[in-house]
Amino acid sequence: MERSILFYLGVILLIGLLFGRLAKRFYLPNVTGYLVAGLLFGPSVLGLIPATALTGMEAFGEVALGFIAFLVGSDCKLSYLKKLGKTPLIITLCESLGAVALVLAALLIAGYPADCAVMLAAIAAATAPISIIMVARQYRASGPFTDTLLAVVALDDAVALVAFGIASAATTLLHDGIGSSPREVGMAMVGPVIELAGALFIGIGLGMAFSVPLRFFKGRESRLILTCSFILLGVALADLLGLSALLMLLCMGAALANLQQDAAAIPRIADSIAPPVFLLFFVISGAKMQLSLLPSVGLIGILYLVMRALGKTLGSALGAKLTHSPASVQKYLGPALLPQAGVAVGLSLLAAQQLPQHGAAIHTVVLCSTLLCDIVGPAVAKYALRKAGELPTGSDRL
Repeated sequence: MERSILFYLGVILLIGLLFGRLAKRFYLPNVTGYLVAGLLFGPSVLGLIPATALTGMEAFGEVALGFIAFLVGSDCKLSYLKKLGKTPLIITLCESLGAVALVLAALLIAGYPADCAVMLAAIAAATAPISIIMVARQYRASGPFTDTLLAVVALDDAVALVAFGIASAATTLLHDGIGSSPREVGMAMVGPVIELAGALFIGIGLGMAFSVPLRFFKGRESRLILTCSFILLGVALADLLGLSALLMLLCMGAALANLQQDAAAIPRIADSIAPPVFLLFFVISGAKMQLSLLPSVGLIGILYLVMRALGKTLGSALGAKLTHSPASVQKYLGPALLPQAGVAVGLSLLAAQQLPQHGAAIHTVVLCSTLLCDIVGPAVAKYALRKAGELPTGSDRL
């Protein structure tokens, strides 16, 4: 089995490289090419990458996610956050709550059960930061729009976890009415908040621990080994404790960036092995997409997709206007927030456990949203960056 997985990993690297090049021919981000390659060669279409092989590759996806989150966190220096001020937080709250409000209203008006509507509305707040970040990195985008976008997507999933905690408490009340004990309601609400706090504090602790050996190991090779070691340890610890690896590794990178004076060299070192790791992540993610789910989505899926996109677009525009952000942020930030995966899929599984009678519907809607938004989202993010005027000349060839 191990040898067959190695074979498929080699195949994935080759087809990912090919489709990344094809994506450039059509002026699309590499991420889109990787996702399409996975979808085409995965179980849903050609089946050349079997489901059994994908099961054995789950650890590679988690490690890649950890690498990406760590690199994002490494850019979160306090000086950088102070420069951005409260703008990203206000925009994040507006666009997240905008998606929640519109999805909830639409599903209730359409006559869907209140508990199902509440859960899907909370999940709608989440955004997939990984594909957005990768598009910005590929095209070397820079400027106020890019800075705001990256800060918002870093905060987005934290808001989604809190919203899900509130939604869990609300569904408990809807099911049990006034007979629900305060303890049951409290546990439903506090669970995701504890997950958020745990990822935050353990991530900061790992960053502090990481800074210690860096004082004694100055060579590039030694620091690369240390970086890989702490990322692997962080991913394993998150899995063991049932916490978000994305948030934990992001906090580890941020803590390291603010504790270690020469921490800026660490992301450059990690970048040397990042391309194949990221390629594996996105091709595997594409291979896991299930086209067979699309026909079963129905009206609830359409309402979820449309209202979530509209809520994020209008909410981000409102938040940007309230904070007097540049016109480019007001106009184009919302469309760049379309991708949804990772945390959203995890929350859909938790929702299915809490509401087994609606579990299949909730999980299917979120998976289909992931499928459609992850294919279209990177191209839309690139379009938003271009309209904001933050793509360098000739960046389409990168």
